[in-house]
Amino acid sequence: MSSVNRKTLKLIILAVLIIAVVAVGLVLYRWTKSIESRRRQNELKQALEDVIKVSGERGLLEMAGVPVNNIYYGDEGVTLFKGDTASWTYSADELQNMSVFESCSNAVVYINASSDVNVSSISSVDVTNGTGSGFFVTADGYICTNNHVVSGAKYISVTTADGKSYDATLKGVDEENDIAVLKIDATDGTSFEYLTFASSSSLAVGQKVLAVGNPFGYARTLSAGIISGLSRPLRDSGGHIMLGMIQTDAQINPGNSGGPLLNSKGQVIGVCAEIYSSIGSSQGMNFAIASDTAQSSVQDLIRYGKVNKGWIDIVPVQLSAQIVEYAGLKVNKGILVSQVVPNGKAMAAGLRGGTSQVIYGKSVIYLGGDVITKVNGVDVAEYTDLFNALSNTRPGDKVLVEVNRNGNTVQMKVELVERTSENVGWINR
Repeated sequence: MSSVNRKTLKLIILAVLIIAVVAVGLVLYRWTKSIESRRRQNELKQALEDVIKVSGERGLLEMAGVPVNNIYYGDEGVTLFKGDTASWTYSADELQNMSVFESCSNAVVYINASSDVNVSSISSVDVTNGTGSGFFVTADGYICTNNHVVSGAKYISVTTADGKSYDATLKGVDEENDIAVLKIDATDGTSFEYLTFASSSSLAVGQKVLAVGNPFGYARTLSAGIISGLSRPLRDSGGHIMLGMIQTDAQINPGNSGGPLLNSKGQVIGVCAEIYSSIGSSQGMNFAIASDTAQSSVQDLIRYGKVNKGWIDIVPVQLSAQIVEYAGLKVNKGILVSQVVPNGKAMAAGLRGGTSQVIYGKSVIYLGGDVITKVNGVDVAEYTDLFNALSNTRPGDKVLVEVNRNGNTVQMKVELVERTSENVGWINR
């Protein structure tokens, strides 16, 4: 090989080496930059997360020079209301209210229940006994309302959102929870808009709620507020103690009874029921039947025409600090078995009632019995828990009951009896 060819070959090899070194250098540089970029992104992400934790989304946006007056967290994402409020057409809260009303109001009906006269339409703003609200729960005409709206009525009419009036049939009532189910039939095959229930188990004080009804005869009126309290006991006009009620400051006036209490998605979380007032009108203390209770009753009334729930045949007493201290109990939450029905299902299963008679408030109770702490794995601390634990049971079902007996945990299978107003009436309130 000539010297010229050898020189050319060396130059080519050198060039290839230089190119390879440059390529490797570029790869290393880009890899290093990529690592640095990811590191900076992670640092920035962490910094933004820290800002959101401290100042929230609004604080983050305002740090970026974006003035935010309101933020609406909706199912479609986040809507920002920026800048001068004078430029807004509607606020986030207003848009939400309008959306719920638009999607739900057609399912709300006006109910007129009469003991002697056929009155089938809204003709006056004067409200008399037997007028109220209700809402469709199925497309084929089943309606949920309050029992006290239709109690004792010989004739019930329903006026729908389009102004049409229908004769209604009472399918069944749950006096204990003030729930009634009506049925109307459309001869033209109309399919009715209806509302769906959401579980009331995850409700929170401060949560926004909306009520739609017919206060003082004014059809499909919207009011808004918040949940003011949960699991409230309330004595209704018939003297029954209703448990697990939702307290709200949303306006509920005469004529609202039986209408839906809605969450911000337009789902029923309660049935408007009572006003706690010395003058009979709203003073900020309004109540609704929790949706879990109402839905369970509605399903039974549609299917059976009555509430068909299981119950433990005992005389229960909810523990209080006074009972725990006086009796020296080893557990501070639960349902005391004051008495068991002689030769009943609970006694046969091994539940023990008390033997030491004492005066508790205006009642006589018996201490020394078992304290129920769980039913079918559900913690039972108060009456509402017991009702919820038995809400999907039927007479004849067997449930696993866990009790505290003199400091020891005992479990047993208890066959349920039918829940009636009589045995529920044994509850010490």
